[in-house]
Amino acid sequence: MTRSSELRDKEVINMPDGRRLGFVSDVEISLEEGKIEAIVIPGAGRIFGLLGRDSEFVIPWEKVRKIGEDIILVDMDERYIR
Repeated sequence: MTRSSELRDKEVINMPDGRRLGFVSDVEISLEEGKIEAIVIPGAGRIFGLLGRDSEFVIPWEKVRKIGEDIILVDMDERYIR
């Protein structure tokens, strides 16, 4: 069993292309079922991070393949990642 607090600040890597997507900043939880539905990663900063951030990545829990001590491996289709 994985607790949502254990996921925060882990780096997320996309398995098909090895791309680093960022660090988990939040999770989406179904209150009815008490299950994690998705992990949220902030988008890349614009102009050295001064003017806010692009949209965030919301990765469905079904796409999470492996959770390690420091990283989370996901299997996302490249067309959904900017």
